[in-house]
Amino acid sequence: MDDRNLLARGHVATRLPAQDLDRARRFYSEVLGLEPVDERPGGLLYRCGGTDFVVFQSTGASPGTFTQMAWEVADIEAAVSELRRHGVVFEEVDLPGMRTRDGIAEIDGNYPSKGARGERGAWFRDSEGNLLGIGEPVR
Repeated sequence: MDDRNLLARGHVATRLPAQDLDRARRFYSEVLGLEPVDERPGGLLYRCGGTDFVVFQSTGASPGTFTQMAWEVADIEAAVSELRRHGVVFEEVDLPGMRTRDGIAEIDGNYPSKGARGERGAWFRDSEGNLLGIGEPVR
């Protein structure tokens, strides 16, 4: 058996660094409405839609120059509106082929396996500078 197949059957979990784990816990709770499902010294485990991510205590900082984790939602406008009510500030993007309007970008193309012709996206930073995204497939 090809050992690489073990990875294909494995569960993928994102890891996000936090220089201040208590501050990060407050952000994920008070702003995003998420509570850890488990914790250990130096780490908080969250579960969303059957997938996991961990926020861990780190002396390093994220450069925040790329999307580190994203949620796929059915209604991006509702998600952006709700998060703004809780103080989230969305990134404004003005790049060739991609520009946000009111915090949401129209992105041409999507992965064929998703059955979508495009995607709408929005990005924001958590309390630790990690760049997080929200996406909605355009069918």
